[in-house]
Amino acid sequence: MVSQTTFITTLVGTVFASTGFWAFLTHLVQSRSSRCSAESQMLKGLAHDRITHLGTCYITQGYISKDDYENLYEYLYQPYKNLGGNGTVDKIMKEIDALPFTKAKKEE
Repeated sequence: MVSQTTFITTLVGTVFASTGFWAFLTHLVQSRSSRCSAESQMLKGLAHDRITHLGTCYITQGYISKDDYENLYEYLYQPYKNLGGNGTVDKIMKEIDALPFTKAKKEE
């Protein structure tokens, strides 16, 4: 009679040696990587759109508040660059860096 330890060891060894198991595991990892990549691309695209839109508005306006600049820089531009953003946004940010600061509007 086969002991439980021998049976379990044989079963685990068979599963890990199975090419079907490794194919399944590889498929799971690749589908997750693909999904994350698509999500990163979408976030990068949305950040690019938002930065170019806001940047164009601030440049047209001719000034930017310090609060608006900090929000644009910290919450959109930095994460965008960390995702591998391109030079179009860098050009816009350089123009925004040259804008004068004005006080933020007070809520009444």
